[in-house]
Amino acid sequence: MANDYGNWLLVAVISAVFLLFLFDAFKPKNPTDWRTFGSLAAFVVALFAEMYGFPLTIYLVTAWFGSKLPQLNLSHSSGHLWEVLLGNTGDPHMSILHLLSNVAVIGGIILVATAWKVLYQAVQKKSLAATGPYRYIRHPQYAGFILVIVGFLLQWPTIPTLLMAPFLIGRYVVLAKREDDAMQKEHTSLYKRYRRTTPGWLPSIPSLLYGK
Repeated sequence: MANDYGNWLLVAVISAVFLLFLFDAFKPKNPTDWRTFGSLAAFVVALFAEMYGFPLTIYLVTAWFGSKLPQLNLSHSSGHLWEVLLGNTGDPHMSILHLLSNVAVIGGIILVATAWKVLYQAVQKKSLAATGPYRYIRHPQYAGFILVIVGFLLQWPTIPTLLMAPFLIGRYVVLAKREDDAMQKEHTSLYKRYRRTTPGWLPSIPSLLYGK
């Protein structure tokens, strides 16, 4: 196997560091939080296991389409499969997809961390979280997790993570709906008004430009 892979110590270290960042940003408190964090943790470990451990996806793609993709090999650069499929020959780390990936992953982590701080303060005061990121969307934490997932898929797609991503995103959508219903029962008219005026996932242009 090429020297670019088989580094399981690096897999363990990078996975642990990244998960510690996510844990600190999300701070799971209840069983639902832990399941949500755990599902994303499984995605992250599966990703880094292929990125630096065993390139399962590259082996499979090579076996299926090797003659059509002669540039595909066991180098680390080939793991950036979108670049290979698009025929890009430059440094994949400087490509637009990689740059967008970095923005999505870092932005997602910042969004989760910022939202958790607002949510924690609201829970302590037994009030509605409607400031910070919650001023623009109702589910910034789940949106942040989705940004992280999409960001990594832009950078380093693998068969396991591509299969896991729809289930993870679907889980966050279901959890968001449950939280909407639970919060409306708890805060009734206040949350009903908030739900009517604040989008669930994508902020409105007027709110970004002028605030509320």
